[in-house]
Amino acid sequence: MSTQQQPPRSTGAFRTKTVEQSIRDTEEPEHALKKSLSAWDLTVFGVGVIIGTGIFVLTGIAAKENAGPATALSFVAAGIVCALAALCYAEFASTVPVAGSAYTFSYASIGELPAWIIGWDLVLEFALGTAVVAVGWSGYARHLLETNLGWEMPAALSGPDAGGHFDLLAFLLILALTAVLVIGMKLSARITAIVVAIKVTVVLLVIVAGAFFIRADNYTPFIPPAKPQETGSGLMAPLVQVLFGYEPTNFGVMGIFTAASIVFFAFIGFDVVATAAEETKHPQRDMPRGILGSLLICTLLYVAVTLVVTGMQKYTEMSATAPLADAFKAVDQPFFAGAISLGAVVGLITVCMILLLGQTRVFFAMSRDGLLPRFFSVTHPKFRTPHRATIVLGVVIAVIAGFTSLEALAALVNIGTLFAFVIVALGVIVLRNTRPDLHRAFRTPWVPALPIVSILASLWLMLNLPAETWLRFAVWMAIGVVVYYLYGRSHSRLGKVGKEAEF
Repeated sequence: MSTQQQPPRSTGAFRTKTVEQSIRDTEEPEHALKKSLSAWDLTVFGVGVIIGTGIFVLTGIAAKENAGPATALSFVAAGIVCALAALCYAEFASTVPVAGSAYTFSYASIGELPAWIIGWDLVLEFALGTAVVAVGWSGYARHLLETNLGWEMPAALSGPDAGGHFDLLAFLLILALTAVLVIGMKLSARITAIVVAIKVTVVLLVIVAGAFFIRADNYTPFIPPAKPQETGSGLMAPLVQVLFGYEPTNFGVMGIFTAASIVFFAFIGFDVVATAAEETKHPQRDMPRGILGSLLICTLLYVAVTLVVTGMQKYTEMSATAPLADAFKAVDQPFFAGAISLGAVVGLITVCMILLLGQTRVFFAMSRDGLLPRFFSVTHPKFRTPHRATIVLGVVIAVIAGFTSLEALAALVNIGTLFAFVIVALGVIVLRNTRPDLHRAFRTPWVPALPIVSILASLWLMLNLPAETWLRFAVWMAIGVVVYYLYGRSHSRLGKVGKEAEF
């Protein structure tokens, strides 16, 4: 990599922070993270966060309502969209091995204001995602406690979704995971490895055991005849319908892509791997392996599970809430149904922890750049983790999860992820043109064609989200722009360097 210091290309809101400066900032003793992760650790993190409620729930919803047995092809389509983005992430994460993921990549390629916007977007995505997963985990945990131990959580402490006032289990889970992340990344990786082993075992159990109960006639028709989709009106309708009058269909060939916009949510999280770039021993080699490896593994598992479960039970009869467990109940196999429920409970722990990890690393990177108070980017003298940001965010998210029902806001997580995909793909094109001299250990193939296809694919999935989600997203982004101009722009370390250079 070229070590010559490159000056910012602009002194305004689109000033860029050079790759060299980003890497130098990681060497400041008080703001440095400990390098302890390998390619295996990163792959485990990726699998740990991707395999969550998606595989246990979305399979049934998409098969029953959108694509039938062809839902397996929907997972392939969604996996391709993610793979296009993953190739862009892999180039950036190996070239700019700095905490912050899409925020850091945008700062090095497009500019400070776009970087702030994507960072603000990721703060929402990861925080809301962590809280939503914690609430979902709480529901599974309460069910297991009641059915297996006969212990019932007091109604007042069961959370708003269960008619209570405070979700104690969700609150305690996030606090416990916050403590684990403060202690260190290696401990987090070990816990994740154990939980992922259990989770993958359950998924393989579904595939192997379920294969014995497949009936070929359940695959007929593999692509059911198309029929109009029942969509909401006004803000509840997909944006593509509001803008262009296009009405998505269920089933048929186009139903496969309709289902892809739903099952895409099952892949959310692989981009979190990129937030750990700074804590990786050999990021130039291991980041691409971790990102692409975890995505490939999960895509294969998703397709296999979908083929098995739609072969076990007719898609019209599938459960939309617990399709895997109910498919085994339908063939009189309650043991496997119970094992799947246990796998869901255990699996959601790692999803929650890794989303919280991503949140703290983005917050840490923005703080180190001065766009948020520098107080949050000081690392622990012993553990070398961003303990202040982790504790503050952990407590805030725990309170949100305890008091709030977040179903209506969950779609914001998805639009935020797709928006990040668009920005990263755009950043690859820009940085190839502005810094062709950079050493790139991994190069995204077919630039700019592949990043452009990635942008278009992500935008298409975004257009299938309700207009109401776009409105909420726009409001959050507008608030972010205001915060940037009131605080971030004047406190930016890069901005201060630019002012000093003028005198």
